[in-house]
Amino acid sequence: MCCSWISRASIGTDLAAQLNGWWRDCIAEEFRLESFLEAEFETHFLRFLMPTIRGAKTGSKKRYAGLVRQPDGEMAVVFKGLESVRTDWTPLAQRFQRELYRRIFLDLPFEAFVQDTVEDLKAARLDHELVYRKRLRRPLEEYTRNVPPHVQAARKLDRPPDRWIRYVITREGPVPVLDAIPKPDYRHYEERQLAPVANGILGFVGTSFEALTGAQFEIF
Repeated sequence: MCCSWISRASIGTDLAAQLNGWWRDCIAEEFRLESFLEAEFETHFLRFLMPTIRGAKTGSKKRYAGLVRQPDGEMAVVFKGLESVRTDWTPLAQRFQRELYRRIFLDLPFEAFVQDTVEDLKAARLDHELVYRKRLRRPLEEYTRNVPPHVQAARKLDRPPDRWIRYVITREGPVPVLDAIPKPDYRHYEERQLAPVANGILGFVGTSFEALTGAQFEIF
């Protein structure tokens, strides 16, 4: 396993060197200039996915996930710019994405995992993973238009808020978390946290979050 990994790295490095040489010769021959462009081998992905951006038909080079084999032979999924590495998504969404992608990349069963996660969510077994955490970038009084949820939650505190606000979305809106976790709006977390994460990859394997769970979300 280790030797094959080294072999792939060597091939990638050789390809980068060939590309740099070809590009250098083309720039010199056609424009009589010295090329300062240089490609570098970074990672060999056994599987790679660039999810489409929500509301668009294309993806972004800053948002992707890929399966790699580590030097010790173990498989790992690398995330770039997706929900599992963003602090404005809940721990539930992050864990859900890591495990779902891992299962699909490794050709493991995933349908029951999606269904069980939704069932656990609705049964209040995952409340501890539903807390959002976001930083206040300005004083509260400076938020006057399009007040975001974490600011709404901060304004409900009896004392001046810390820089970081922890809150849960309830049926009454955002509520700050101090000790006990308020009763979450589970439909919000199913629709806004689990569904977008799942549909970022499920469409590529011929299904969807809605098809697996029977969920029906309102468009408006």
